[in-house]
Amino acid sequence: MSQMRSSLDEFAQTAGAGLPLPGSGGTWARFATLAEWASRDLSLGRLCEGHADALAILAEAGMQPVRGAAYGVWASRSPTAATFAERTKGGWRLSGVKEFCSGSGIIDRALVSATTCDGQRMFDVSVAEQVASVVPDSWPSCGMAGSVSETLEFGGPAISEEFVVGRPEFYTSRPGFWFGATGVAACWYGGAVGLIKDLVEWVNPDPSELVLMDLGEAVSALEAIRTSLQIAASEIDQDPLDEHDTARFRAIVTRQLAHECAKTVLERVASAGGARPLCHHEGQSRRAADLYIYLSQHRGRRDAVELGRRLLKGRS
Repeated sequence: MSQMRSSLDEFAQTAGAGLPLPGSGGTWARFATLAEWASRDLSLGRLCEGHADALAILAEAGMQPVRGAAYGVWASRSPTAATFAERTKGGWRLSGVKEFCSGSGIIDRALVSATTCDGQRMFDVSVAEQVASVVPDSWPSCGMAGSVSETLEFGGPAISEEFVVGRPEFYTSRPGFWFGATGVAACWYGGAVGLIKDLVEWVNPDPSELVLMDLGEAVSALEAIRTSLQIAASEIDQDPLDEHDTARFRAIVTRQLAHECAKTVLERVASAGGARPLCHHEGQSRRAADLYIYLSQHRGRRDAVELGRRLLKGRS
């Protein structure tokens, strides 16, 4: 964990410090930076993306982050885990459970979503103060193990009003929600790039045509993701307030393409290299497991249904 925190701090103090906000005119530079860090280590890339997303959310809410803090965004919702916040003397009191809290035990602060009397709200909280306990063995995953995305129980002192992030439903209703969703696809892209770079070190200097074919298909898939991300970034910069109401559609399409192309890279890497690099090279084995797990968070089939419904609606 100490090494992961050191790497996250390095990101925050270097590339992350000057990272353009989504829609600021430098969105492609933002995506490219996230992809580059994810290509080094996908778990690290996940934490870098969370920190960068948190700062973008705070900026969109007109708030400043706590100086020097490493941030994450803990906003997952599920039928089996719920997080609540109720008004109390001095502010709000957080309680309940939340899954997939990436950076547990690593980051200093998190933007936590919770159900309140007037809808979903988000709070900028101190992890040390608000995390009451960690659910034992809640992150046994081999893939993305370094992200330490544990299930946490909350309970601590009152959170003052100055740390309430935006109005009710702010987190999901703002344009930046979909810009951030596209940024996750940039991390998938970086994970796929890292796989290919590692594989090249293992390929025979005189590979067979079948291996070359696998590599060629993987490169084509990478280029498709990169091009779609560049187009998405350009469109975000042209409409930073989402006045044309295209952010959701664009994010879903970009994520669908990135997801499918990254799966192609996983398949072609396994075919080109065979079992040897995946079994004998710890880094390559971890990269493959990390990318598989990270891609599994994608709600692809449900998003595909939405795209299909849009298509048929346009026909009528």
